[in-house]
Amino acid sequence: MTSGPDLGANLQIAESLIRKAAREGANLALLPEMFTIMSNDPKDVLHAAERYQDGPVQKIMAGLAKSLGIWVAAGTIPLQSDDEHRVTNTMLVYDAFGQEAARYDKIHLFSYEGQQERYDESELYVGGHKTVSFNYPLENGLDIHIGLAVCYDLRFPQLFRRQTGVDCFLLPAAFTTNTGKAHWEVLLRARAIENLSYVVAAAQAGRSSCGRAFWGHSCAVDPWGTVVGSLNGHETGVCFTDVDPAFLRQVRALLPALNNRVKYE
Repeated sequence: MTSGPDLGANLQIAESLIRKAAREGANLALLPEMFTIMSNDPKDVLHAAERYQDGPVQKIMAGLAKSLGIWVAAGTIPLQSDDEHRVTNTMLVYDAFGQEAARYDKIHLFSYEGQQERYDESELYVGGHKTVSFNYPLENGLDIHIGLAVCYDLRFPQLFRRQTGVDCFLLPAAFTTNTGKAHWEVLLRARAIENLSYVVAAAQAGRSSCGRAFWGHSCAVDPWGTVVGSLNGHETGVCFTDVDPAFLRQVRALLPALNNRVKYE
């Protein structure tokens, strides 16, 4: 997506993309970071923030999951916090019955200062402090264990490594053009290779009407580090990939790095 300051327009696009994914056979749909509101004015984000489990965006996402019969990982949305001047950057996952399956508050808050742009998310957001994962049930009675992370979290490998047993990480993001061009794909591939897991990343793309430029390139990486699905840098659309439990077992049997870890003094 390329979200802007208009929450209603953003929601309309998000819903159309989720419906497209469902029509084409997706079992789980992942949206980008801050898909509901992208603005340079903090007041817009504060105004859009909802109370946890009580807001129109949450109801719409839960309703879509239930009506379409798919899981929806609703990127991130701003939720009210105990600090009236700051919000959480929260990822909510709904199962195929519209019930909340997981909540993850972005832990690492982005900070960057270049010649023409500056970001400090701690001025507007309250960071989380807990890793979150959940089980996605397969028809054969087994589960896929899914871990959650958001954007800047990608630069902190210990967050991923702490989530033992994860088969697939979901990562909504809004990488800037400068950092994305240099680091986006290599970081996604590194996290997949290190953890012998899939990494699926949905990103803000192109130039938003608020003036911010995003790297885009939503993609999926398999446990061998191969990019198995991708969009381009400005494309609004849906990227599909399969998470294959048999391939996971094969890679982990060939390269048992997760079992070869040792504790260091």
